[in-house]
Amino acid sequence: MKNQYPKSFSHIGLTVPNIKEAVKFYSEVMGWYVIMEPSTIKKEAETAIGQMCIDVFGNEWETFEIAHLSTSDGIGVELFCFPHGVKEAPAFNPFNTGLFHFCIQDPNIEELVAKIVAAGGKQRMPIRSYYPNDKPYQMCYVEDPFGIVFEVYTHSYELTYSSGAYAK
Repeated sequence: MKNQYPKSFSHIGLTVPNIKEAVKFYSEVMGWYVIMEPSTIKKEAETAIGQMCIDVFGNEWETFEIAHLSTSDGIGVELFCFPHGVKEAPAFNPFNTGLFHFCIQDPNIEELVAKIVAAGGKQRMPIRSYYPNDKPYQMCYVEDPFGIVFEVYTHSYELTYSSGAYAK
C-alpha cells in the first residue's frame, strides 16, 4: 500500500464545566503552556471559526468558551465550556465504546499525583509498577477536579510496551 506511515497525534478536545478553572489546573498542575487564553465563540456563519463550529455542533448553540494549551511535546489540549451543557463528568464506564482515557507522562509520578489530588482531583488507584523487580516503569489512573479520567506513566508508551509489560 502506498503512503503507509504512522500518523502523529495533534490534539485532544475536553469539555469542562469552568474554562478558567480548567486552564488554571492544566497550566499550574500539569505545566501545560497556554497558547490561547479563554475566549468566546459565537454562532455566526460569517466567520471561519463560527462556520466550522456550526458544522460540528449543529445549530443548537449560541456561544461557548474555548482555550488552547500545549504539552511539552507539542500535543494540543483544546478546552471547551458550553453554557448549557451538563456540568458533571459522565459516569466512568470503560466497557462502552468511546474515549476511555488519555495518558500523560512524568518521571516523578508520586509528586504529580499528589499535586493532582491537592488541586481537587482524585487518585483512582495506587501507583503500580509494570516490572516491580526489574524496571522503574510506573502508572496510575487519576481524575482532574472535573471528573475527567486520565492516566500517568513514568516512561514513554513505546518504551513501556516494547519491553513486554505484561509478559515475563
